[in-house]
Amino acid sequence: MKKTSEENHDEKSLGLCYVDSLLNLELPDEEGGKRNLSENEIVSLCSEFLNGGTDTTSTTLQWVMANLVKYQEIQSKLFEEIKNLEQSRSEDSNDGEIQEEDLKKLPYLRAVVLEGLRRHPPGHFLLAHAVTQDVVLDGYVIPKEATVNVMIAEIGRDPKVWEDPMMFKPERFLNEEDGSVNEELADVTGNKEVKMIPFGAGRRMCPAYGLAMLHLEYFVANFIKEFKWTAKVGDDIDLSEKQEFTNVMKNPLWAHVSPRRQED
Repeated sequence: MKKTSEENHDEKSLGLCYVDSLLNLELPDEEGGKRNLSENEIVSLCSEFLNGGTDTTSTTLQWVMANLVKYQEIQSKLFEEIKNLEQSRSEDSNDGEIQEEDLKKLPYLRAVVLEGLRRHPPGHFLLAHAVTQDVVLDGYVIPKEATVNVMIAEIGRDPKVWEDPMMFKPERFLNEEDGSVNEELADVTGNKEVKMIPFGAGRRMCPAYGLAMLHLEYFVANFIKEFKWTAKVGDDIDLSEKQEFTNVMKNPLWAHVSPRRQED
């Protein structure tokens, strides 16, 4: 049984259930009245919601791990940071996985994830928009109702902004003085300056970008903590892209995974 907005509010829930909001939604019909969404429309919207929140994250995770396999020196540096964190933790908390509260103590991990999003954003374009009136942008006239899109990947690979933009260099996101994260460069929202916007920007940007960053950092940290990732013999790791729902690896990652030894 669907719940109304008032019922959800009275129960002080964490938020209005997404499906309930779809069931409560009313649209104008052809006769001047209102109608509810059809079952097919609801299924389609739920599918977009689930795909947008899972496929993008798993695609980015594969790109990050592919680069860590290809560039073993980066993987080693990340593992050293994780190992140093492990050594600094108390014995009571030193026998399990990297937890959410540990992630903020791993600046190089965050830099690796940010570089993955800059170099390999899962979506190379935003959802298309249209202008409601003629607009002049940087000397170019965009006519009314023209379709407008933003080239996410090209923004993050602009040589005027990023040195050696096609190279995978997590260090670019760190301050040279103390190794902390450069928060200005690390801004993925476009609020400070648009240098990389893998989640879009403005009021229609991805509402779950914080959750996506958490998932990426959490999985990468624990993957590297527990296992050493190497390429198959004779495999140089092909970073060519292919367009599907997201921009995926043309040749998916196949890696040799071995448990970390105590002396690693």
